[in-house]
Amino acid sequence: MVDLVSQYEKIKPTVLPLIEDIMSKAQFINGPEVAEFKNDLQEYLDVKHVIPCANGTDALQISLMSLGLKPGDEVITPSFTYIATTEVIALLGLRPVFVEVDPNTFCIDPESLSAALTSRTKAIVPVHLYGQSANMEAIMSFAKANNLYVVEDNAQAIGSDYIFSSGKRQKTGYYWRYWMHFLLSF
Repeated sequence: MVDLVSQYEKIKPTVLPLIEDIMSKAQFINGPEVAEFKNDLQEYLDVKHVIPCANGTDALQISLMSLGLKPGDEVITPSFTYIATTEVIALLGLRPVFVEVDPNTFCIDPESLSAALTSRTKAIVPVHLYGQSANMEAIMSFAKANNLYVVEDNAQAIGSDYIFSSGKRQKTGYYWRYWMHFLLSF
């Protein structure tokens, strides 16, 4: 279904010299290329902060850890997602609460949030999939009304636009206030 070898062959002449340059300098963590990438991504997403991580699982874990959640706290997440989303929730002693997805996008169905809400619910982890954004306007409205954090899993849709009912566009992974901004995997 996905031919990664052919994809690599197409970009190899561009990518290989860059990898060799980084390897020769051994500046893997916060080296100049990472700093440049971070700055470029901040500008592209129109956000104040991007924190590069080793991978998306680490990004989700750091995000959830920063919220001060306690073991047994509940985190609402879609039933259709990559295992890392749920793995991190469970690893931190939190309880994943699965909700249905919108059959048109396979992203979290905001209509399913109310039924999943309990007094132990502390956060929502919507997962943006296949380059599509979850319905963030409805999710953020629900989160704000119920004082919940939102940590976006943006691994499969970075750069996607969410279009609000007003017509305003915003890149996925943007939201901040009652919620935590996603951390980018690098």
